[in-house]
Amino acid sequence: MTMSPHEVQAYVLTYLEALDCQIMERSPAHVTVKLSPEADKALTNRPYYWGFVERTGAPAETMSFTFIFDPDSYQQAIEAAEAKVAQASPPVIPNPDGSNGIINGSPQGEPPKETILGRYFGITPSLPQLGPGRILREVVVYGSRRLQQIFGAAREGGAFVNLFEQAAKRQLRATAPAIYEPWLGVCFKVEFACDLKREELHFLGISLRSGEIIEKFGTKLNRRDLSPRLAENMHVQTAKVSLFDAGAALESHLTNRLLELDYSWAEKAQERLDLELDVLDTYYEAVLREDTPEVESPGNITSDTENVHSTRTPPVPLKKVLDITNAKPIGADVELAAEAAVPIDSETDAEEEKAKQAVIDREAMKLQYETRRTEMIWQYEPKVKVTAISSGMFHLR
Repeated sequence: MTMSPHEVQAYVLTYLEALDCQIMERSPAHVTVKLSPEADKALTNRPYYWGFVERTGAPAETMSFTFIFDPDSYQQAIEAAEAKVAQASPPVIPNPDGSNGIINGSPQGEPPKETILGRYFGITPSLPQLGPGRILREVVVYGSRRLQQIFGAAREGGAFVNLFEQAAKRQLRATAPAIYEPWLGVCFKVEFACDLKREELHFLGISLRSGEIIEKFGTKLNRRDLSPRLAENMHVQTAKVSLFDAGAALESHLTNRLLELDYSWAEKAQERLDLELDVLDTYYEAVLREDTPEVESPGNITSDTENVHSTRTPPVPLKKVLDITNAKPIGADVELAAEAAVPIDSETDAEEEKAKQAVIDREAMKLQYETRRTEMIWQYEPKVKVTAISSGMFHLR
């Protein structure tokens, strides 16, 4: 699913107009707008500033943006405008003194602009404009961060609405009030997903008086003038169907419609999933089937250690060593016994560490296999997901 630059611009303008933003400049490639307080809070992420404004009661300064929907066309328009201005402006004739027609930083014949800094330090070059008065430029195309933010703000702000059909002028002068019939409208998004994906929107409406269900409820609403304000000389009927029962009826109606669809795509997706799982199982089965050395039990290690110690020279008591005047031969024997024992211990430790590492690698391979299998099932398994993306109460005549 994608959107053309024209569709993106239409969506953004609808959002801005709904929030009473001031459109300052507009073209097929861009729009320059001064945000309303509500839009500024939703799009500029300035909670500290708006907290200050609400605490102090200071006048709010909202930000201005130039949203560019077609960067190539916008750049061509700017270059054409600059070329037109350059042709219309008179050429600058260089002076003999080499000033090129510029005096004190301004073109000849134009008086220099007086600034506060200029009174003390002379004419200073202009600085970029900062603060709320500046106009920021952003490219808004499908997939951009700003468009995603507008989608989220519209979804959050328009998740539920309460609208009334506006009556004709003659109804305002009528003696008897007009009767409103309450309707519950829900827009469902249906996702048919496997390794491919398709989405559908179903806008259903149900009367809270009669229980009648209408498909393509949006078509019924497009022909009517709706407003959040209740018109004069109008009467709202009491609902006979609760919102809970109405929502359950809409879900049941949509479920029955989905059961009538062709699900051959799901069978093909399941076949692709089975094939992928067979390949995955075959690969990891061959890897996990490899012989892994077993870790020796502590009892075996202890017995081997005892055998090693039995071949060594028994330790000499410390008291006996001290009683002997010349203890050098005994010390030499002890060193020889220690040197003979070290290779045996290092060899045993190396085999034990190798066996333990093999077990760790085997467990890691099992975890990787389970993870890959879970991801593949999530990607290929056919599923149908239904989400209510917006809803509202509509009082219609």
